[in-house]
Amino acid sequence: MKRSRPTKRQGAIALACTGGLLTAVGFAGLGPLAATASSHREAPLIAGLPQYDNTDTYAFRSPENQKTVTLVANWIPFEEPAGGPNFYPWATDAQYDIHVDNNADAKPDVTFRWTFKDHYVSKDTFLAATGPVTSLADKNLNAYQTYKLVQIKKGKTKTIVKKARVAPSNIGKASMPNYAALRNQATISPKKNIKSFVGQAEDSFFLDLRVFDLLYGGDLSEAGDDTLAGFNVNSVALQIPRKLVAKKGNVSKNPIIGVWSTTQKKSTNGKYVQVSRLGHPLVNEVVIPLKLKDAFNGLKPTGDAAALKYVTNPELPKLIEGVYGIDAPKTPRNDLVSVYLTGVKGLNMPKGKITPSEQLRLNMSTPVTATPNRLGVIGGDVQGYPNGRRLGDDVIDIALQVVEGELVGSANDLGDGVDANDAAFSNTFPYLALPASGSNPNPHPTKAGQAKPASSDGLLQGIVPSRSNSMAFVGVGLLALLGGIGGATRRRKA
Repeated sequence: MKRSRPTKRQGAIALACTGGLLTAVGFAGLGPLAATASSHREAPLIAGLPQYDNTDTYAFRSPENQKTVTLVANWIPFEEPAGGPNFYPWATDAQYDIHVDNNADAKPDVTFRWTFKDHYVSKDTFLAATGPVTSLADKNLNAYQTYKLVQIKKGKTKTIVKKARVAPSNIGKASMPNYAALRNQATISPKKNIKSFVGQAEDSFFLDLRVFDLLYGGDLSEAGDDTLAGFNVNSVALQIPRKLVAKKGNVSKNPIIGVWSTTQKKSTNGKYVQVSRLGHPLVNEVVIPLKLKDAFNGLKPTGDAAALKYVTNPELPKLIEGVYGIDAPKTPRNDLVSVYLTGVKGLNMPKGKITPSEQLRLNMSTPVTATPNRLGVIGGDVQGYPNGRRLGDDVIDIALQVVEGELVGSANDLGDGVDANDAAFSNTFPYLALPASGSNPNPHPTKAGQAKPASSDGLLQGIVPSRSNSMAFVGVGLLALLGGIGGATRRRKA
């Protein structure tokens, strides 16, 4: 049966998405890339090791305390809320890190490290909770974990949290009748102007993830289903004074930092080996071939150029051309390299010498937006993505609109039909949405119980790559080519 070719509208959107990914790929091709190396099940080894798998990293100026910044990182993808009886503990043979580079040399200047221990009230039962749990110290919480948090700076280790309880998986209403109370108890202030939370949360990323089926020959007709709705993750959140991570502690002179997270797993010889890394997700998922994916997850920011030929001549546009008959852009895709690897001049590019590396760059001096726009910079909100990343930033729509010509005179409102997370974020630390409950009979609903049909003003069109945060840098690059961020700060609807 002959496959029908896409309409002109569908073709334009698909080509925009394809070109956007290629552009993002082109940036990475001329420099380090490993910070994009991890998200949801992107490599064979890490797909089989979910306890060590980074899913997202966020960095933003704290809205209720602007002298601080908040760092958030998530692990363990696709946690089914009712996935007992062991649910989702952190690995006890791992180091979970968030790194900060404050002098643009692609090396961590400050590292925050979480490690975990298991505890049991009794091992004579299979139950994680033996009755209603009303506090973190409740004896009915039979299986629980504690964590230690340290700061590593200039080779010296300083303890921030010696021993604190982890907020457990949300087993359900019978076991945990007031889960919000457990969240509150797990949110602590170990030192002045520092807040810490570790525990389960609803997955904060929102998008329609069905692209992998569509790449095999889908019909571009579905959009609007938040694939991650109702799935949980394990999260760490840390609110710290800005001066703690600024170069020489001077925020006014050195406000820009780069952020990424990693996981180190203890090997049989007792040494820790990096197995996962995440700044901006995507590249390892759909660009790097199977033979290199596992190695790519273990690379350092200063040594990632080995992937050059795969990112300047990627597979994805060839798949799009074969399935939908849309011509692949010419290669190599070397445009916009400096923007992608160094930050945007006037927004989040560090001063002085810069070692190119892909990190989530945050300008800690950018004022907090009173009314955040989900479209970030292209929506006129320069505190938003890609200037760091807030929980509510809609990076998929940002990417779609920019690659379709938003910044070069072709205004549009393209999107994947998923404009916000399915669960509400909090206005105060740790901001994360409460985890979906294991007693919910339908934790993963779609809109009106089914996928939203495509419409003319909000289309995924099946081409948006899975967890394609890095596509948003297309917009950043175009901004730079247009002479800075000024052209993008015009009014846009939220």
